[in-house]
Amino acid sequence: SGLGTSSGYSRTSMERKHVLLAGGIGSGKSEVGRMLLRRGCYVIDADEIGHEVLEPGGEAFERVAAAFPDTLVDGTIDRGLLARDVFADPTRLRLLESLTHPAIRAGIRRDVEACGERVVVVEVPLISDFLGDGWMRVVVDAPTGRRLQRLLDRGLDLEDVRRRIDAQPSRRQWRDAADFLVDNSGDLADLEREVERLWSWLNDQCHVH
Repeated sequence: SGLGTSSGYSRTSMERKHVLLAGGIGSGKSEVGRMLLRRGCYVIDADEIGHEVLEPGGEAFERVAAAFPDTLVDGTIDRGLLARDVFADPTRLRLLESLTHPAIRAGIRRDVEACGERVVVVEVPLISDFLGDGWMRVVVDAPTGRRLQRLLDRGLDLEDVRRRIDAQPSRRQWRDAADFLVDNSGDLADLEREVERLWSWLNDQCHVH
């Protein structure tokens, strides 16, 4: 059910209609993002910006290439090699985040400034206040076994998937961080109903017309 009573965001952000769409890998937050896009939201995928900043010439490329030289293949950063490196070692993951997050935040803020008056939804794989205070947090939740199966169906390696899930917050931590919880334990039709419930809540919170 939706948790609309948290005071974790400010009146200013509600008027500006800023929403963080979060959840663990395989939870289905990208599908929720697509459904919100169809309802007229301006959806920003932090992972896409993360890919851009790691491309040659990207804002974080030189720093990450210097710190993780074994991930360079033909002059580009191999994100698969990088993922295997950092998800096996929390210290390496924190190092990567310290090198990439400033550039990712800057890219998101540029996109937010360009969105006009629409509801802004930033899809992030993080639980922290990545963009500072004042964002409403919508968390997509699904049982760990279901998340695991979705990722295996995408062709990901089982051990790689387990490492990624273990490197992220627990299911309880995700749920406890939510201002609104989207249940994605069912099928797509169930999720569509959940997103309609979310959209109604956002209408109330953000005064969407």
